Amino acid sequence: MNDAQGHPVDEGLASLAIDPDLLARELEAELVGDPLDEIDLEGFDSDALNVAKECELGLHWLKQGHEERLQGLRVFCEHRDPRALPLLVPLLQEPCPVERMSAVYALGRNPCPRAVKILLKLLRTDSNAYVRKATAWSLGNYSDAPVLKPLIHSLQNDVAAVRLWASGSLAEAGANSPKKASIAANQLLTSLEIDNEPLVRSNCIWALGRLYESLETLPRDQIEETLLNVLLNDSEPSVRYEARTALEQIDNPPLEQRLKRLRDQGYLA
Repeated sequence: MNDAQGHPVDEGLASLAIDPDLLARELEAELVGDPLDEIDLEGFDSDALNVAKECELGLHWLKQGHEERLQGLRVFCEHRDPRALPLLVPLLQEPCPVERMSAVYALGRNPCPRAVKILLKLLRTDSNAYVRKATAWSLGNYSDAPVLKPLIHSLQNDVAAVRLWASGSLAEAGANSPKKASIAANQLLTSLEIDNEPLVRSNCIWALGRLYESLETLPRDQIEETLLNVLLNDSEPSVRYEARTALEQIDNPPLEQRLKRLRDQGYLA
């Protein structure tokens, strides 16, 4: 597999499965543990310290050394405060993958137009799958920015963990207009048919369900037919269950009748 610039991607990274434990071990091998996991959320006692005070502490921590910055980043992964934006954006270029990853998540929680170009570059070129995964999620909160094609590229080419979040973010990025929704839905339908990872296929179904109301009649019909085919033929029970759930949430009497016939004929439990 090649990256966006045509350079070979490390086969070890390319072979990562969606299993978060595998990804965690990959990151731990590089960083010898994830400092974010060691931050004690209980330290933010909501009875003793309100959100405003947490944010003040977070702003202070972001101006300090590595360990303090990690604590500050954790604050802004939880809370929104525009004062943090000038401090968060430079951290996207830190050499430590944990800081980059955490800054990406914080800028998903606190969207900043100035961060878009850097986030898109991280999604395309960062060597760490955890950082790209975080970026795929974060860009779903930038639906007014040109994120549709980069997310589609990640869904087509990246490791499973990144594809999983890229599919979900496509639902957010495509919901602004029928045209964007149609572009996103076309790729989601393709990935649903060809992706070899069940969790990615399930998330494609979820995303298609989110886009359904934003689409015009023909793409809606295509989604219904594809989901019916998945319901009857996908090899993974969890994917079939996701397809059935999505179909049952669609308000379409003819579709409801087809599902009823399938139940009556014993195709559905």
